[in-house]
Amino acid sequence: MDLTQGTPKDKNSRAKKMMLWFGIVSLIMSFGGWTSAFLVSRSRPDWVTDFELPNAFVISTVVIVLSSISFILAKLAIRKGNRALATVLLLITLVLGVLFIINQVNGFNQIIDLGYNFTGPTSNVTMSYIYLIAAVHILHVVAGLICVLVVIYNHFKQKYNSENLLGFELAATFWHFIDILWIYLFLFLYFVG
Repeated sequence: MDLTQGTPKDKNSRAKKMMLWFGIVSLIMSFGGWTSAFLVSRSRPDWVTDFELPNAFVISTVVIVLSSISFILAKLAIRKGNRALATVLLLITLVLGVLFIINQVNGFNQIIDLGYNFTGPTSNVTMSYIYLIAAVHILHVVAGLICVLVVIYNHFKQKYNSENLLGFELAATFWHFIDILWIYLFLFLYFVG
């Protein structure tokens, strides 16, 4: 298909989707770099080898998966013209996103309770990587929550319908990406860390 063909609306849609995917690829490269550095650093003599991720990280993983499911169901509700159900599901997605962050903070508090800090005399390179990877992911979840808020606002303004879902789809793609990214990070830290 020739990317220069189509209506201005089609071209605009393709351009926005392409920009989103460029951003996602750059995030994949960033997190790939950090997890690669994590692997290389495991050979250090001061590396903590017997650390188990806090339960709050397990809970947050379940929560973010549920948030992606609610986002998918919201899109289906909009396509079927069920605005009330879409509203409920979008609000559930928002609440679950906030609960994800709360559980992540609880996970950090559990790590601190074990005596590991990000910096200072009670820090080490292992925990610094875990803090960095999880904290940068949280920043992207915050960006995703802002996208969800924009979608909710536009939904209340009745911008979306089965014919016009571009903004919704862009936000959903980003949200699902940060969900999949966290699953990867969690499994990486759980099995490799």
